[in-house]
Amino acid sequence: MSEVYLIRHGEITQSAPRRFVGRTDLPLTDAGREQMAAVARFLTGRGVGRLVCSPLARCVESAGIVGTVLGIVPETAADLREISLGAWEGLTVDEVRDRFPGRYEARGRNLAGFRPPGGESFADVQRRAWPVFELAVTDMDEPLAIVAHGGVNRVLLCRILGMPLENLFRLEQHYACVNVLLHADGEYRVAAMNLSAL
Repeated sequence: MSEVYLIRHGEITQSAPRRFVGRTDLPLTDAGREQMAAVARFLTGRGVGRLVCSPLARCVESAGIVGTVLGIVPETAADLREISLGAWEGLTVDEVRDRFPGRYEARGRNLAGFRPPGGESFADVQRRAWPVFELAVTDMDEPLAIVAHGGVNRVLLCRILGMPLENLFRLEQHYACVNVLLHADGEYRVAAMNLSAL
């Protein structure tokens, strides 16, 4: 079976209270860079021959750190970018509740299908990200690493595990975590999930 390493980008700056990030293009923190250096060490010697990432800065920087250590130039794939939260981007939960009464609660009742104004649903993300993931895996003849986002990783893992998208937040995806997937003949197995390389 071939190995796929599905990785979340390193830590980014988050304010208190937390805000919806989505497509907001934020850089890694110093801690995030250290996390990705640890991921690079974890992957060393595992035969990774290709590295694909989201085009958002936090993933490009994360993949760059890994690629430098492994001697691989990362490739970007637009459809691995994080969910678009539209008008909710940059807002706190309280701000969303004030500006869009009842909509935050509506999202909680329909995590798969709810779209914020001008944004995407998690079902939309799964529909665009899965073909990119599957094509990358189908084309692989050596272990593959993919650096993406918490939301993207969760929708891919839900598809692989046969889980309803409504349950996606039951899957932890910490900054710089590594999910180890095994692939053969169109079948997937999850060998490890949410590993820390530190």
